[in-house]
Formats: sequence, C-alpha cells, structure tokens
Amino acid sequence: MNRKEREEIIALINREVVPAVGCTEPAAVALCVAKAVEILGCIPYEIKVSLSGNMLKNAMGVGIPGTGMIGLPIAIALGALIGKSEYGLEVLKDVNSLAVEQGKEYIKAHKINIVHANNAPSILYVDVECKDDKGHSSRVVISDSHTNIIHCEKDGEIFFSKEMNRSKDNENCSEDPRLEMRKVFEFAVTSPYEEIKFILKAKDLNKAAADLALNDDFGHSLGRTMMLNGKDLFGDSPLSHIVSYTSAACDARMGGAPIAVMSNSGSGNQGICATMPVVSYAQDIGADEESLARALILSHLTSIYIKQSLGRLSALCGCVVASTGASSGIVLLMGGGYEEVCSAVKNMIANLTGMICDGAKPSCSLKISSGVSTALMSAMLAMRDRCVTEAEGIISDDVDKSIHNLTSIGREAMQATDRLVLHIMTNKN
Repeated sequence: MNRKEREEIIALINREVVPAVGCTEPAAVALCVAKAVEILGCIPYEIKVSLSGNMLKNAMGVGIPGTGMIGLPIAIALGALIGKSEYGLEVLKDVNSLAVEQGKEYIKAHKINIVHANNAPSILYVDVECKDDKGHSSRVVISDSHTNIIHCEKDGEIFFSKEMNRSKDNENCSEDPRLEMRKVFEFAVTSPYEEIKFILKAKDLNKAAADLALNDDFGHSLGRTMMLNGKDLFGDSPLSHIVSYTSAACDARMGGAPIAVMSNSGSGNQGICATMPVVSYAQDIGADEESLARALILSHLTSIYIKQSLGRLSALCGCVVASTGASSGIVLLMGGGYEEVCSAVKNMIANLTGMICDGAKPSCSLKISSGVSTALMSAMLAMRDRCVTEAEGIISDDVDKSIHNLTSIGREAMQATDRLVLHIMTNKN
C-alpha cells in the first residue's frame, strides 16, 4: 500500500473516529440548535425541531450527560442556552447545574416543539427553526452525518447551503476511499506504527468511561454487576472481562455520565464496542501497545468499511457492525492472519444479522454484551479453522460479498421493521 492510500485511510479514520459527549443523536440535535441560536443572536422565544424517524428513535430514551435527565427536550434546551457549535459533538461539554435548572424552566415554558419529519430527505436529518419575540428567525439543517450542516439562513435569507449527498449510500461521503476487507487488513498490519498509534486515544477515552461505570451506578449497571456478582456464573475469564468492560462503558454513556467516549461512524456505542473488547483481551494476554494499536485499527476500520454500505443509521443494531470489527481485532491479537479474520467476520454475520435497533437507551449494554461475547466466540472458531460456509444462510465464500449481504438486509429489507419499531416506540400508552 503506497503512502497516498495510507494517508487517505488515515484521514477517513480521523473523520469517523472522534470524541463525543453523550449519545451522538441528541448531540447532533443540540449542535443544530446551538448553531441556529448563534445565527439568531439571542435565546429563542420558540424552537421547532423536525427529525427523521431514525434520529427521533435514537434520541428519545437516552441520558443526557450531566443532567440526570433523558431525551430530547433537555438536549434542545441546553443546546440553546449553553451549546457551542464549535465543539461539534461535544457541544454540551460546558453543562453545569445552573444550566440544567435553566433548561428545566425553558422546557416548562413550552418553548420547544419536536415533530417527526415523515418525508425527511435523508435517514439522518435535523431541521431546526428558531424565533425570537420580535419576528426574527433562523434555520439550520444537518443531514447525512451528525455534524454535516448543509443549510443556514436568517430571516428567510439563505447564506449557506450545499446539496445533500444523493449517492446510493447516502450517509457516506463520496470522497471517502472505498474499502474492501483485504485493504482494511493490509492497512492495519503494514502501516508504520507511528502513523497509526493515534488510535490508542480510543483506548484511553473508552476505558475511562468503563472504569467510571465500574465504580458507580449508571444505566442498568450491567458491567458493574458482571464485575462484582458475575464471577460465580461467568468465571474470571477473558470473556467475562470483555463483557464487563464493554457494557460498563455503554452503561456510562447511555446513563448520562458527563464524559467523552471515542465514537465510530457517528456512534459512541459503536466506538465503545469496536474498542473495549480488543483493549480487554490485549490486557489479559499482555499485548504490547503496537499490537494493540494494530488490532484497534483493524477493528475500527472494519466497522467503518461495513458502515460505508449500511449507512450511519439503520434498523440493524450498530453493535452487529462494531462487534464484527472487534472480532477481527481479537483474531489479530490471537496471531491470526487474513484468512482467519475473514472467517471471524463471516461467523459474526451468520450469527447476529437481524438484531434490531430500537433506539439508544440504557439497555443497549445488553445488546452490546451479546455482540462482544459472540465476537470472542467467532474469533475462537476462526483460529481453529472453523468458519460458516457458503452452503449456510446468507454467507458467501467471498467475505466482501458476505458483508454486503449483511448491509443490504439492514439497509433495504429491514425498512418495514424500522417503521414498525418507531411506531411502537411513539405510540405507547
């Protein structure tokens, strides 16, 4: 692989693997609100937020960091009151107790209107309109990716606008290097260590989130429960460590801990899931930092590759994608090569395809635990030359074809599932 190709892939990883405070969907909404308020120039008298179904689904039930509250209203209120668009997905990192109290009052004043944009032009779509009490207004639109602002206007005058990406895989940038599994593997194992060691920042951030939740109660405290009470059932093993550390980081994030995690493809949970199983296994076997970095690169880049054809938001749970990346990274730490990595990927696809996404919420830690335990099992089988064959289900001999079988199911076949899930979530008694 030549230097130019490596530089393109490094740039791609740096775009897709970034820190985020809290769930990325309410963070994107808060970011859009913050930008609209900056354009308006004052705290709005009223705010209307129109969201695509997938954005609404992923922002309804998740904790907002530093607030002790869940859902969109407080994220929107804080975006208006203290949000800074220059922070990107860390837009709410300046939250404090005073701001939370002010946010609660803003919500009580019924200044926020949240609607489902049934005909949103993209799966990831946020449209914010702000008005003051003197007749001035502003509007900002985010589409295709969580920080991609495509439209800004004030008092009806458009001063920034760009077309949405209308490609088939409309959540991805057409300028991104197109990946395949062979290229992903080659990049991870042959790139100079100095060029890829930046990925160790993912370990630092996501392990800090896990450590926080292992010492306190967040979400459903699955990770902490596994660590303190699970040894009689699960033992003191690499599997129990992987499940505990990974679910703990998710507990912290979904439970609203005021801490940044390293995301992947716009999802903090995917970033956690692509990171912590690899970190935990590397710690158990005493791997050096270069080996860990290469395994993390393989894990994160495999996840990015799968998301290129799946899209940022879908009916398919993101832990399916990120756990597949993690299984690849674990295989590398086990001493496996390209063929073993391909076997692990196919084993994962044979097992987890079809796991639905029903929004970001504390119980995501349960789904993540299912994904990462499967990751270790798939890696173990792959290292013993055991691989699901083309005669079985949706698996093809070609690993890239198997990946695209997975993503076509998640992107196309599960659309009706996605609509029904959103209907159920928004029509509970």
